[in-house]
Amino acid sequence: MTYQFLNGADWRQIFIVGDLHGCLGMLQEELAERRFDAERDLLIAVGDLIDRGPDSYGCAKLLNEPWFRSVRGNHEEMAIGALSRGEHQQWIGNGGDWFYRLEGMKMIEAKHALSRCRLMPLIIHLQLADRVVVVAHADYPADRYSWQAEVDPFKVVWSRSRVEQVQQGRGEAISGADAFYFGHTPLAKPLSAANLHFIDTGAVFGNRLTMVQVQ
Repeated sequence: MTYQFLNGADWRQIFIVGDLHGCLGMLQEELAERRFDAERDLLIAVGDLIDRGPDSYGCAKLLNEPWFRSVRGNHEEMAIGALSRGEHQQWIGNGGDWFYRLEGMKMIEAKHALSRCRLMPLIIHLQLADRVVVVAHADYPADRYSWQAEVDPFKVVWSRSRVEQVQQGRGEAISGADAFYFGHTPLAKPLSAANLHFIDTGAVFGNRLTMVQVQ
C-alpha cells in the first residue's frame, strides 16, 4: 500500500512521533506525560520502529494496537527483505540482530508482528479540520503532493537529499498539502523549513524522542 487516508475527526488528539528504533520506554514516558488516551487519541510514527534500541520486540508489537499507525521505514523494509526474501545480512548489519536472538513464543509473536510491516503504507494522508498533513519516512520525492500520485518507493523510504538541502538552507515547500513530517535522518533537534518538518532526533543514540501534537 502506498497511501493511507486518515480522518482526524475520528480522534480527540493526534500526535506524530520520530523514529523509535526500539525505544519503547521513552515512548511510554512521552505518552504518559501527554495524558495519551488509547480510547480516544491517535499516535502516528514516521517509521523505523525497530532495530538498535532496547525493545524492538515491544515496538514491533505496536503495529497490533488500534491507537497506533506508522508509515514504513527503511528498517521495516530490511525486515521484510530478510523474512520474505532471505536477505538477512543487510538487516543484521543494521541492527536486526535482536530478532535472531528471540526464542519460542517471542520469536513467533515477533514474526507475526513483523508480517504486518508489509501492510504499512509508505505515505499517510491525514485530513484535519483545517489542513492536510502528510507523513512519510524519508521524503515525498516531488515538488507537489497529490493523493495517490505515483512516487518512487525507494526515495520515500531511503532518500536524504531533501533534508540535506534544508540543512544547507535550501529547503523549499512542497505544494499540495499544509505540512509534511519525516524521520530517517538523526538530528540533534527537530528541523523545520517552509512546510517541511524533520523529527528524528536520534532517541536511540541518547537524545530526546520528539513528539509533535497536530490535533
